Amino acid sequence: MVLCPECDAEIDVDEGDVDEGDSLSCDECGADLKVTSLSPLELESEDDLEDEEEEDSFKGDDDEDEDEDEEDEDWK
Repeated sequence: MVLCPECDAEIDVDEGDVDEGDSLSCDECGADLKVTSLSPLELESEDDLEDEEEEDSFKGDDDEDEDEDEEDEDWK
């Protein structure tokens, strides 16, 4: 048994039936969830995971821009 990270409803999941990365949905709120850990069993909202991936990609873009700025300064 694990709690939905969106609505705190109990989700009946047999840990032996899921693998890390599997997708589930909450029967109460309909949230799309992903298994992020098996021991202990943890679920995370797929929307939250997508938001984190977008933030990480933006951070990576900023790092590249800083490197380019540093290179431009070297040429001056």
